[in-house]
This record gives sequence, structure tokens and C-alpha cells, in this order.
Amino acid sequence: MQSKSITIRNEEGLHLRPAQMLADKAGQFESDITLHGADGVEANVKSVLGIIALGLEKGAEVTLTAEGPDEEQAVSELAGLFEQGFGE
Repeated sequence: MQSKSITIRNEEGLHLRPAQMLADKAGQFESDITLHGADGVEANVKSVLGIIALGLEKGAEVTLTAEGPDEEQAVSELAGLFEQGFGE
């Protein structure tokens, strides 16, 4: 299992557009990928609605985890989206 702690940088938090980008990218991997919020809630990163339901705002601390055959690449590439602010 691979994991990485991430801070949400986007001014509007993890709203629909970045959530869609994240889910689309996650769908390219075979691994099970989960986003864990600080309050213990979690969502399947391949589900836009699951991501949105976390209600993540700017400054929120989350942990991205992946388990499967391409887990390292999945965490690396998805963390990159967060680090780039999803292009916003």
C-alpha cells in the first residue's frame, strides 16, 4: 500500500471540476484508491460524488492511499494533481 498526506490548495476547495479531474485520472489505474479526510471519513477516488461528499475545503489535510499493481504510480500522479492545484 502506498500513501501520501496532502493539503488542499484550491481556493474553492475540492469542488466539482477538480473532483472530476481526480476521478478521471484515478480511473486509469487498476489499484483501489481512497481519499481519507481528517475526521475519519473516506471516499473512493474513482467516484466524483464520493469526493464531493467529503466537503474538503482549502487547507484541509487528507491522505491519499492506493493498493494494487500500480499503486506507486497512482499515488504519484494523483498527488501531482493536488500539488498543481488542478490547474486553477
